[in-house]
Amino acid sequence: MALSEITTRLTAAAQAHGRDASGITLIAVSKVQPAERVEAVLTEGHRVFGENRVQEAQGRWPAFQEQFGGIDLHLIGPLQSNKVRQAVEMFSAIHTVDRPKLAKKLADLAQERGTCPDLFIQVNTGEEPQKAGCLPSEADGFISDALAMDLPIKGLMCIPPIEEEPTLHFALLAKIARRNGLEGLSMGMSSDFEKAIAQGATHIRVGSAIFGERVPG
Repeated sequence: MALSEITTRLTAAAQAHGRDASGITLIAVSKVQPAERVEAVLTEGHRVFGENRVQEAQGRWPAFQEQFGGIDLHLIGPLQSNKVRQAVEMFSAIHTVDRPKLAKKLADLAQERGTCPDLFIQVNTGEEPQKAGCLPSEADGFISDALAMDLPIKGLMCIPPIEEEPTLHFALLAKIARRNGLEGLSMGMSSDFEKAIAQGATHIRVGSAIFGERVPG
């Protein structure tokens, strides 16, 4: 377990760029990790976790929530329209709002429930056909439409192409957020979170560097 090492690196990266580390949320990405690894990180006192799939989260977190309490759960994987209700009931933040249909469904549920998780719009900065997210050229319009629905859009999220320099993608996401008056930047993972912090990340998503390599079920 390397939670303390990641926390130390996060703090050092923030200080190197004149930032307050308390303004950066470390999301421990627990997807496909054995329960005992997750429990070990919980025992160390960490309470912010990221899951990719609603169904996996439903099977894992109610028991941990009862045992440890105060867990802040973030959905960082694609959200299917038929899982929206379960997602808004379970997660405090959804980082993958990527299409008008999903935004509309979230807005309808927010009206019905009187509450909504914090939302991040996913931008496909690399314009990769296999990857979710709105295109950079469509981001301004989508952000405007989502805000017009009274959705709590806190910021933007991206996953840079594996083979490209991530800093360019982090800088692009920050630029789009800035011109739309959004402060949240969910970007940076185990291999590049320090570069993301340099570009203004407010949420970093770290899995294998904390838990070890994933263990597919």
